[in-house]
Amino acid sequence: MTPWQAPIVVQPPAPEGGRHVTVRGRAVGLAHSDQDLTELLRRAGLGTADLTLDDPHLVEWRGAGPHVWHGAGSAGPPTRHDIP
Repeated sequence: MTPWQAPIVVQPPAPEGGRHVTVRGRAVGLAHSDQDLTELLRRAGLGTADLTLDDPHLVEWRGAGPHVWHGAGSAGPPTRHDIP
């Protein structure tokens, strides 16, 4: 039996800022904010009406707590949020 894992995983903050996101093991993009994350999840086919980013059964935040988008030493938020 494999251990249970949240369907959404937000990786630790990248050195350049932002966090890589996977949904059910598939990479869906790099988010720089809660708004970016919500948009990535929408594009991955997840409805956001019932989605709570703080629900540990749905979202696993790795390496830093929820809503932390920049690692130590990062210059801060980028000026643009490009999501393909």
